[in-house]
Amino acid sequence: MTREKLRQYKRNQTELASVILALDKLQEELERVKGEYIVSGKVMKSSKDFPYIEEHMTVKMPDPKRTEPIRARIRKKERRKAELEAEMQEVEAYIDGFPEGMNKQIFEMVYLDGMSQRKAGEVLGYTQGRIAQIISKNLKD
Repeated sequence: MTREKLRQYKRNQTELASVILALDKLQEELERVKGEYIVSGKVMKSSKDFPYIEEHMTVKMPDPKRTEPIRARIRKKERRKAELEAEMQEVEAYIDGFPEGMNKQIFEMVYLDGMSQRKAGEVLGYTQGRIAQIISKNLKD
């Protein structure tokens, strides 16, 4: 695990929250557009009589010209959400892999909780320099 991946955790949390908010707004917009813009479309179906013959029928459906761009944006946001969640899970799994103890507490405070090394040191009774040494010892850069 690199230091940069760990630092990215908090930024990913913030971005994930904004992506989720954007997804909610896009879903609302899609529902609104589906209700407002209805067009007639033609589809094929089989008749009920044997031998089956294709029949054409008209149906009411949301306007694909208006809904498809919104759906494309939703798919893009969902991909980004999945990427962020995967990166965050990787960091969480790395920190969960530490045995219970001081090192795990330090990594949780500094990287998962976003606490500064100085503040983590104050809480645990160490100096900021000692916290930095412990982190460096456990990371490969």
